Amino acid sequence: MKILAVDVGTGTQDIFFYDSRLDLENGFKLIMPSPTMIVNRRLREATKRKDPVLLSGVTMGGGPAAWAVEAHLKAGLPVYATSDAARTLNDDLEAVTALGVKLVSQDEARRLPEAVIRLRMADFDPIALRYALAPFGLTLHGLDAIGIAVFDHGAAPAGVSDRRFRFDYLDERIRAENRLSAFAYPADRIPPSMTRLQAVAKSASEIPSSLVVMDTAAAAVLGATLDPMIAQHKRNLIVNVGNFHTLAFRLGEDGIEGVFEHHTGFLNPPRLEELLRGLAAGTLTNAAVYNDNGHGALVYAGSPLALDREDFSLVVTGPRRAMLKGSALKPYFAVPFGDMMIAGCFGLLAAIADVIPELAETLRASLAGAGGAGTPPWEVE
Repeated sequence: MKILAVDVGTGTQDIFFYDSRLDLENGFKLIMPSPTMIVNRRLREATKRKDPVLLSGVTMGGGPAAWAVEAHLKAGLPVYATSDAARTLNDDLEAVTALGVKLVSQDEARRLPEAVIRLRMADFDPIALRYALAPFGLTLHGLDAIGIAVFDHGAAPAGVSDRRFRFDYLDERIRAENRLSAFAYPADRIPPSMTRLQAVAKSASEIPSSLVVMDTAAAAVLGATLDPMIAQHKRNLIVNVGNFHTLAFRLGEDGIEGVFEHHTGFLNPPRLEELLRGLAAGTLTNAAVYNDNGHGALVYAGSPLALDREDFSLVVTGPRRAMLKGSALKPYFAVPFGDMMIAGCFGLLAAIADVIPELAETLRASLAGAGGAGTPPWEVE
């Protein structure tokens, strides 16, 4: 069985090529710049050259790409965009045109002068992956599944805060299905409001295999639970400190006991520790996080969780996990299968096992450490 798992963050896209004949530690992996960073760099180059640009493709993660678009416009340079690509900047297209972006149809885009630099927007690029993998003898042909994780605020209705809409979505999923894989969907079951997940499914549709899409933070936390040190304990507080967003889940025997989500840029180590203590104690409120420019917080059930070193109840993952290095909370830094940066990919594999039952037995054997049964790579045809 072969599965491609891609975890798309703000800074990097983390790629894992799973082969059930191999132990997970022998799986093939890439840590590359994220798509939004790639667009950011290309836009900055266009700004230096004073070139007009066209954004086409689908809706993708904003952040660095959106900032580069704004800088290009501030430099007095034209930006054209198709409607799907423009929603990378804002779901409200009137807000996009107010920035100075000129919306064009597909036909109008094709008729723009050759001097206009074409930038294709997408969180998942199968063509680039094919070229990257081919020299190493790897192919996207014959995959049993693809798992892709991205962060999706969702398309909030007019007048509704993106932050509130996002957190209401988290709450709804937890109440409907209390497990981390509740944030994973087969391609045909993606909620209509999750426009970035929908765009990912469109980008991946040309590869003939089953597709599962998932929220990045839930994937990272689910992957962290596969660290054997964590699996020894019945309750844990696991925080994913991402480049752009920080999300923590309090987990117990019955599932998710509580959650908070905040913007990493608004946090420093003391504030993050304060939030984690509040979630562990069950005293953190939704208003406290939302009014601090975060998404929100909810505690569902369970007794307070003692944060002590002896049972590793506080677990940290994510590219900015160093924010808690040396913390008085004495966290454990998760390294599932020896690699923190691929935690989201391992979480995707675990979610695929839940979402696609016919793949579950083989995947769970691998995640339990029995997948490749010690088979060395040179013995795999």
